[in-house]
Amino acid sequence: MITQLSCRARVWRSTTAINYELAPALLPWSAVDPDLIAFIWDEGDEITTVIASMVPPDDAGWEEKHRFTTKVTALLAARYGRWACGWHWAVGEGGGGGVVTHWCCDSHSIGRPDVTAANVVASLLEWRDWLEELADRFEQLAPPDGTATEDRSWHLERAATRLVTVVMDRTGAECGWYGLCHTVLTWFLSSTGMGAVEAKDAVDTAIGGRFKSWTMPPRTLIDAVGEDLAVDLTGVQPYRER
Repeated sequence: MITQLSCRARVWRSTTAINYELAPALLPWSAVDPDLIAFIWDEGDEITTVIASMVPPDDAGWEEKHRFTTKVTALLAARYGRWACGWHWAVGEGGGGGVVTHWCCDSHSIGRPDVTAANVVASLLEWRDWLEELADRFEQLAPPDGTATEDRSWHLERAATRLVTVVMDRTGAECGWYGLCHTVLTWFLSSTGMGAVEAKDAVDTAIGGRFKSWTMPPRTLIDAVGEDLAVDLTGVQPYRER
């Protein structure tokens, strides 16, 4: 059985082995916000051909396959923007605890050039759909301008609990899912105008190691994280029923 420690170590490697600037978990919301970065998909054949030409041979080792993924990430980020570097942030241990389902890991996802390239493109589009979904959710959950402190606290608690639940459901709470959860909450707070450092610190404090790999948190824990985040940011207990 894979231990929690080995899971964390592999997630760490998957998120730090590529260029620091291309690690999706480290990007600010401004770099991935689809409302700020236009994306029109009209060149599938062209980019698929380019990626297929980069696929290593069948007998390639782990390092060569990893270089392929890194080069593809750099290619996509240069072509479409840094948001694209999340294309292979896949569900589970092999993918680093992300949300993408069309990709698994280098060893399992890299094979025939045409199939591999098609999976890269499908993963990129899936990642973009996720970002667009998040942008819509953020807009719906954000406290309205001029909201009183008590109401703001309620909005923040509701947003946190709903976003945690969405991430948990989409990842199955598999290995490292809490990393994506942390990133999503940080991006949400940033989308409301909060500074990136302040947002990250607030989420660090609220989650505080309470979520674990392969463990669906009970509703009481999700509620506690949402309440703690709201109270930390407003100084007021949320009071309205969800």
